[in-house]
Amino acid sequence: MYNVPLGAITTTVEIENVQLGVDAAIPCALIINELVSNSLRYAFPDGRTGGVTVALQRSNRAYTLTVADDGVGFPADVDFRATDSLGMQLVLTLVNQLEGTIELNRENGTAFVISFHAD
Repeated sequence: MYNVPLGAITTTVEIENVQLGVDAAIPCALIINELVSNSLRYAFPDGRTGGVTVALQRSNRAYTLTVADDGVGFPADVDFRATDSLGMQLVLTLVNQLEGTIELNRENGTAFVISFHAD
């Protein structure tokens, strides 16, 4: 779908054995879908190779969801919280639905780190 050659992008999934209720699982799945799609679409131009990682850790009732790539990086001059991108607006809305926070790490590509609490 994104014209990524087979084997050009590796995927790593680091999901702890957690159980989320539907009120948290669905927003998380939609966030992962949007951020991984963005990585495949923008992080690896001109046949560049690399990797995408999705991780979910739990500490007590706090969860940390990370979607990262080692691609070209999120543009430094773009504020992901104030973009016209419908996809990023959806991610922000879903993070708000989780009553969570989202941070962007631009070191070694792009990493979005979402923290939230769930029962």
